[in-house]
Amino acid sequence: RALSPRPAVAVRCQEGQLAVTVRRDLFGTGRPVRAAELSLGTASCPPLSPNPAQAFVTFVAALHECGSTLQVTPDSLIYRTTLFYKPTRSGNPLIVRATPAEVPIECHYPRRSNVSSGAVRPTWAPFRSTVVAEERLRFSLRLMDDEWSKERLSNGFQLGDSLRFQADVTSEGHVPLRLFVDQCVATATPDRSSSPRYAFIDLGGCLVDSRAEDTGSAFVSPRPRLESLRFLVDAFKFAGDAGNLLYISCHLRVSPAAEAPNSRNKACSFSKASGLWAPLEGTAAICSCCDTGSCPSP
Repeated sequence: RALSPRPAVAVRCQEGQLAVTVRRDLFGTGRPVRAAELSLGTASCPPLSPNPAQAFVTFVAALHECGSTLQVTPDSLIYRTTLFYKPTRSGNPLIVRATPAEVPIECHYPRRSNVSSGAVRPTWAPFRSTVVAEERLRFSLRLMDDEWSKERLSNGFQLGDSLRFQADVTSEGHVPLRLFVDQCVATATPDRSSSPRYAFIDLGGCLVDSRAEDTGSAFVSPRPRLESLRFLVDAFKFAGDAGNLLYISCHLRVSPAAEAPNSRNKACSFSKASGLWAPLEGTAAICSCCDTGSCPSP
């Protein structure tokens, strides 16, 4: 959608970059600012080569450039930067005819579900411009065949078999992402809160079933890609349950690929050879909470 010429500052949050358009008559006084007096971010990125005949100055930068910062919340990835206006001194060093200004800019990308896009015009008190961009993330969890080459046609297993799970996320032009499985719960009914209930992945990415004796349950290394995660779980059933059905529900989540795995974003399996928890990525320290149960909430 074309930018309206009305706002003094207009922002578009795009797939991997943001575009900022600044009206030369920034304060609506009829006195245009110079392009050289405008910069983006703490790195003072300059605008695109300006055309003096145009009424606007344009900045285009990748989301991680120009000194921008990233905040990860349970629901959003928030990229923040600032538009700076730093007027040059007038010919008389004793006086000034313009006041510096800062316009905070944010781009919000949802981590869950979908939201509608909509631009919010900046308000000059407290000088804020926020735009929410629409992104779609599609999660899937499949049972795979023995070669991990295609989805398994049958969902029937014998005790002693291994269940091969593959979790995936696909996105439409989102910044690079890394997929995690926070929890997987098995129940005898479709109600994931029913009893009996067995959480074989828990604590934000600890494959607790791998801690049990005589199991080969584990996350599979390496990942096929950052947006995929594979794990093995030995087949089981509930003791004393005469039924032959298990319902499995999992909570999948993503974090920015540039963010190193940590105690919140992890995939940990227990190594019986070493007697220690081992991460699929990152250092062993991120898995230490799998034994204590003190892992921070994702």
